[in-house]
Amino acid sequence: MHASSSSSWRATLAGLSASLVGIGLARFAYTPLLPAIIDAHWFAASAAAYLGAANLAGYLAGAVLARGMARRMGAAAAIRLMMVVATLALLACALPVSFIWFFSWRFASGFAGGVLMVLAAPTVLPRVPPSRRGLAGGVIFMGVGVGIALSGTLVPLLLREGLTITWLGLGAMAALLTLASWSSWPREGVHETTTSPHAPMHGNSRLRVLYAGYGLNAVGLVPHMIFLVDFVAHGLGLGLHAGAAYWVMFGIGALIGPLATGHLADRTGFGPALRLAFLIEAVAVLLPALGLGQFALMVSSVVVGAFTPGIVPLALGRVHELLPHHAEDQKAAWSAATTSFAVLQATAAYGMSFLFAHNGGEYPWLFVIGATAMVLALAIDLVAAVAGAGRRFPVT
Repeated sequence: MHASSSSSWRATLAGLSASLVGIGLARFAYTPLLPAIIDAHWFAASAAAYLGAANLAGYLAGAVLARGMARRMGAAAAIRLMMVVATLALLACALPVSFIWFFSWRFASGFAGGVLMVLAAPTVLPRVPPSRRGLAGGVIFMGVGVGIALSGTLVPLLLREGLTITWLGLGAMAALLTLASWSSWPREGVHETTTSPHAPMHGNSRLRVLYAGYGLNAVGLVPHMIFLVDFVAHGLGLGLHAGAAYWVMFGIGALIGPLATGHLADRTGFGPALRLAFLIEAVAVLLPALGLGQFALMVSSVVVGAFTPGIVPLALGRVHELLPHHAEDQKAAWSAATTSFAVLQATAAYGMSFLFAHNGGEYPWLFVIGATAMVLALAIDLVAAVAGAGRRFPVT
């Protein structure tokens, strides 16, 4: 059962608002704020790093608990509540009351982001015709890209007015998006029919392959997400302004990536599009380690930026592809995939930070590790596809 075109697009735009508030603003706006927080002596550098980790820990907790919240209070109510929590977290961070205060609100913002990532798109997409779900998923997750783009453009402008004004400005933006999307969420109880003979979630080996590949993809994204600006500014000696310029390129890529990957998947299928994404990402992540000059670094920044949110609609679409007409299993599988992504992302972030601190500040190894993870994701998917073909499973 699909809603009218106008209501499905209203719900899709509400999904965009959720990903923008929960991930785009609540997480990525912190990246350019970090140096300013340290310079303003709100917190020491070591403490500020833990505040960044608090968001990742909250994201993991939110991803794990999201489905339980949806069962108790309904998905739409849980989404609205988490958008309010993310908004309050941004407003609360305008006051550096104490480390515990800041840590708690950064954790809360991450928790909200994890819940929104698990619930928003699966709540919207059943209302969208299958032929347009790739594009609709791209629009929803474009909110992450918009947040990254704003973190490189709007946040530096707000910082001219001070840290407090910047946090309040971000909170006001999140409040407006929350209010604008409040009545656009689909009502509960609309599910697709469950008449398909396809294998459900349990025992579906191709789902486990997807979890592994999606998690390894998170590992591959970490070098650019955490080290790109510092690599350009200090590793290449080009300075902070150049580092910020490459972060803007990363944001431009993030802005267009979900739409491009969603559009591609609508034409090729999500399985082939996901494999192509792993291949392109492996090359793009490796480029900074090869020392091929600034043009190659620009290409790498834009492409990896594009796939940072662009991989999400591909993974979600792949879940729907593997579990057609099993709405509840799709939600459970997407929750598991998001948890896999969150666990390996947090593990890789801490692991690479530890490696960087103990290898003499050698950046290239970080990008080599990231590219290796992407190649491994592709290899696992291809081997599983060949093995599936050998057992006469459809290879999609």
